[in-house]
Amino acid sequence: MELLDWSYPIFKNLDFSDTAARYGSLLVNLVFVVIIAYVLDFLSKKILIVAFDSFAKKTKTSFDDFLIANKASKHIAHLIPLLFIYYIIPLVLKDFLNWEILFERGINIFMILLILWIVRSILNALRDYLKIQPNYSDKPIDSYIQVVMIVLWIFAVTAMVMLLFSVDFLSIIGTFGAVSAIILLIFKDTILGFVASIQVSVNDLVRIGDWITMEKYGADGDVIEINLATVKVRNFDNTTTTVPTYSLISDSFKNWRGMVNSGGRRIKRHVLIKANSVRFVNNDEIEKFKKIQLLSSYIEHRQADIEKYNANNAIDKTIQVNGRNLTNLGLFRKYISEYVENHPAINKDLTMMCRHLQPTEKGIPVEIYAFTSDKRWANYEYIMADIFDHVIASVKYFDLEIFELPSQNNAPFVED
Repeated sequence: MELLDWSYPIFKNLDFSDTAARYGSLLVNLVFVVIIAYVLDFLSKKILIVAFDSFAKKTKTSFDDFLIANKASKHIAHLIPLLFIYYIIPLVLKDFLNWEILFERGINIFMILLILWIVRSILNALRDYLKIQPNYSDKPIDSYIQVVMIVLWIFAVTAMVMLLFSVDFLSIIGTFGAVSAIILLIFKDTILGFVASIQVSVNDLVRIGDWITMEKYGADGDVIEINLATVKVRNFDNTTTTVPTYSLISDSFKNWRGMVNSGGRRIKRHVLIKANSVRFVNNDEIEKFKKIQLLSSYIEHRQADIEKYNANNAIDKTIQVNGRNLTNLGLFRKYISEYVENHPAINKDLTMMCRHLQPTEKGIPVEIYAFTSDKRWANYEYIMADIFDHVIASVKYFDLEIFELPSQNNAPFVED
């Protein structure tokens, strides 16, 4: 091409040798190619970025905004000067065959990398777009994007090796087969993470935004990110715990999503009643307990049943243990049940009970089992504390005692 040989006569007129004139002409041409490529790159970036911004402002979808944020237009703009160089270099190096082959391989490798960058920016934009969609916001999108990029990088590296060393595809596959054990060792965590992320997604074990508890790793908070290798959990003390993705399959953890999606948050707590404070109540005490509004109707109905049973069976009531009787613990348990059922913060559609647990050396556990309507942590703790404040304060009205370990305040006084 005569246009590219314009500098050769100039070098010849300056008494340069033929070889020096050719190399001088080549150097000048390469400088001009670089300058033109730089100008094309500058102009294409300006035009594409401005055009993309203008187009994005006119569309309703936010996907193009994420393309801009991930610099997709900038990477695409690099294609124009690269294509210019790709077509002009063979003309510039027509007399330098070895250099032409070397440059061509270098341009092809850079072309592969550039296409990889473009695909990565598009995939990242797709990831960011799907994260704001309600149907995909809780899915491990990062894991899928990373898997796709790993596969693309494997193909890209394979293609670059084939270009650099002029080997065919079957030879590359054979080489990969020979070093497959090493590859599996290097990418062990990635492979395990990939398998785990698929199982987590298919079985719907964990979603982004779920509250999970994993004592082994000290994780207790909301899942903010699921990747191939790790799951990030923002704990309630604002620290971040990184958990291996595969541990969600291999280890045990607690997911609180069921509670969050249900109608309430469970209260399951007990107080310990001293066994020696439990006794039968006499008729005078029964009249006193009838003044407690939550128990009055229950005592009247229950006492009528007891008296009828004892009379029908000729029970000797000179000894109180004979026949059926009311106890202070039974009345206390019924009172707590009525109190919880009438509490405005308790969900009446879910299980409610006040029950005995297995007696222990520390006393008889009386447990409240119910669900609060408000599932927010702070409100839940306030409701539970409010209920147990009342329970603890009510114990003395039933002539019961709560177990406490001996201290200076409650230890028996012994004279010297």
